[in-house]
Amino acid sequence: MKITKLTATFGKFNNESISFHEGLNIIYAPNESGKSTWCAFIKAMLYGVDSSERAREGYLPDKQHYAPWSGAPMEGMMELTSDRCDITLTRTTRSRNAPMQVFSAEYTGTSTPVKGITGASCGEQLTGVSRDVFCRSAFVEQGSAALTGSPELEKRIQAIISTGEEETSFSEAEERLQIWQRRRKLNRRGLIPEMDQKIEDLSIQLESVNQSAEKLDELEEQLAVSRMECISLENAVTEARKQHRKAIIGGLTEARNEERKLIEEQNKALSELDDCREELRRSVFGSRPSEEVEAEAENDLQEVELLQHNIAGTFSVIPVIILLMLAAVGAIIYENFFRYLTVIIACAVVSVAAIVFLFRFISSYRSSRIAQERISQILRKYAASTPEQITDHLDAHHALCIATQKAAEKVRATAAAVEKAGEHLGDLEGKAAEELDFVGGSSEAARLGKQLAAQRALTTQLTATVAAEESRLAVLGDPIVLRGELNCLKSERSKLQEEYDAIGMALTALREADDEIQSRFSPKLGEIAAQYMSFVTGGKYENILLDKDFSAKAKAKDDVVARDSEYLSAGTADLLYLAVRLAVCELALPDGEPCPLIIDDALVNLDDERYEQAMKLLEEIARERQVILFSCRK
Repeated sequence: MKITKLTATFGKFNNESISFHEGLNIIYAPNESGKSTWCAFIKAMLYGVDSSERAREGYLPDKQHYAPWSGAPMEGMMELTSDRCDITLTRTTRSRNAPMQVFSAEYTGTSTPVKGITGASCGEQLTGVSRDVFCRSAFVEQGSAALTGSPELEKRIQAIISTGEEETSFSEAEERLQIWQRRRKLNRRGLIPEMDQKIEDLSIQLESVNQSAEKLDELEEQLAVSRMECISLENAVTEARKQHRKAIIGGLTEARNEERKLIEEQNKALSELDDCREELRRSVFGSRPSEEVEAEAENDLQEVELLQHNIAGTFSVIPVIILLMLAAVGAIIYENFFRYLTVIIACAVVSVAAIVFLFRFISSYRSSRIAQERISQILRKYAASTPEQITDHLDAHHALCIATQKAAEKVRATAAAVEKAGEHLGDLEGKAAEELDFVGGSSEAARLGKQLAAQRALTTQLTATVAAEESRLAVLGDPIVLRGELNCLKSERSKLQEEYDAIGMALTALREADDEIQSRFSPKLGEIAAQYMSFVTGGKYENILLDKDFSAKAKAKDDVVARDSEYLSAGTADLLYLAVRLAVCELALPDGEPCPLIIDDALVNLDDERYEQAMKLLEEIARERQVILFSCRK
């Protein structure tokens, strides 16, 4: 494969072109003129631009690093010759997030596509190696001449040395085995430590289940005993309360009967009192006090006696009648006035006297009538016809008052007895309420009740504890199931340990095989690199030693031991890395039509003599493959 022309809108370039020829191409340009940009463009045209890369500290992906300064879409064209055919590769951009993803490969001068070449497979189809191998062999970037190992390069080397297959590499296989090994055990992490922890946790859980089951059996036994004790105490409490209630109820019944008897006597006394009061009320004097009635009656009797005495001394009517008769005679004589003058005078005197006596009689009669009416009024007041009946009424009223007073006293006596009986009954009821308090009382029933309450509390507590232990046991799981899980975990743990040991054995065998491969490849690679190194340094360094990670040591002709690259000058170290790269190109790149060797200012640190020798070496290599060297040195 040979590159003939490049046209790029890439980075600082805006539709700029550059042409190449067979053999050694040296493109001289000062710094910041675009040498590294052309190198990056060659790689982008062959292998495309990775649009999945993201910017990070100290690194900018190609899609951003080489975005066209003009703002135009990233695109380009590469004209090349491969298998004696001229081919034109074109990459354009449809989306700025996926630069140069639109690809075409056509035979130059035609629109005929080249079969088998796609945007993804273009580089590998033309160079014969993957992007990773190409960048570690034929593509030498500025400041990156040192070679480092990679799975892709290992696959390529392994294919060359052994079977020819490029599907596996030692580092990939070792890394995969180490991942498997770490997944099973890495210090305190991994499947085996996790399994050990699970086994330990499950063993602790099983032990807890067994302890909980034993504790549950003990608690259930205690609960059964407590329940039997509760039943026994309940029977004892029931009998004690029954006897105690019987005694208390007997005392209360007797007291109630006594109170009822006294109430009956009180009711009888009240009835008698009501009868006396009713009889007293219906008496002449009513319910008035005896002293008041006696005083009033005594006054009235004295008044009656006085009135009767006054009536007895009233003027007689007889003289009046005589005088009236004499007056009548005088009147008769009046007619014969002149005959009987003396008699007339006498009759007149008698008439005057009769008139006087008549007026006195009328006055006395009126007084007697008034007195008689007053006496009648007084007798009517006492419903008597004679003063003696008033005295009888007084005696009867006095007797009724005495009887009423006695009945009232009897009522008061029975009321006091009833009150006393009520107080006694109240005391008994209060004591009964206290004695029937089987919680705070001091009776035998109360004492047994307290024992029963305490036993019930213990039973409740044991029931709750049993329930909690059963819940805990249910959460912990069935011991049979746990034992089965534990056995399964132990079996899995044993299997993991076997896998871990087998992986360790596989790693050991893989390392031994890699050492064997390296022992076959490294000397050959070192031999070729030593030839290149000796040619460039004029025979000073005749031996190069390579490790499997491609770190190199150079041994001078007069040195006893080889020197690490860190102990070499910058120019010598660049030559060492270049020699190893050229050796890798010779051994790792496919036979047949070789791919170009792209070098970006890798010789800048060489002095003139060694620069001239390096150019001679590149001229020799350019006889076999195209060499494109970008340099800032003329």
